[in-house]
Amino acid sequence: MRYQGRLQDWNDDKGFGFVSPNGGGERAFVHIKAFERASQRPANGLLISYEQLRDARGRLTATTIRPASASKAQVAAKSAGPAHRLPRTALGLLALLGTTLAWMLKLVPDWTMLAISGMSLLALIFYVGDKAAAQGNRWRTTESTLHMIALLGGWPGALLAQGLFNHKTRKRSFQRVFWVTVTANLLGIISLIVLVDTLLPAAS
Repeated sequence: MRYQGRLQDWNDDKGFGFVSPNGGGERAFVHIKAFERASQRPANGLLISYEQLRDARGRLTATTIRPASASKAQVAAKSAGPAHRLPRTALGLLALLGTTLAWMLKLVPDWTMLAISGMSLLALIFYVGDKAAAQGNRWRTTESTLHMIALLGGWPGALLAQGLFNHKTRKRSFQRVFWVTVTANLLGIISLIVLVDTLLPAAS
């Protein structure tokens, strides 16, 4: 027998949560490996269809999970055409190319180029690792680590990774903090460049 319910208390880093059946009743444990198809990343409030059984510990567990049928409104939205998506790959490449051009024209100091290129490479490595961990249900990289790398200059590489691997693009809370780190990094670099340019003539 199949049931329908909504995900609750979903832990995206560890890949598990619970589902409460429509109409009430005992909620069941949900593990990401129990999803039949990975058409979308599970999230709190997702309506799912599932079967249930008792595991060896007597815990009610959801199995053969799949997203419930889309509503008419969702079908209409899809038929109207694909939603606008931010061109993250192109933006990441433009940021790296722009930084390289500014460095070649001596508009930014060497440390800016080194920081952005080095941290962007680190961001790519961490995003690839986190994507693989999510698919293999292994220990995930914390979001705070990914945000710190972006804040320290790795946001162009993070944008590349998000676009190339379609990772962390649908989680709105992550994206909000990510763009705050991008803004903070740009403002920080501009402030440092202005400060250095101001202090160097005074020192000479």
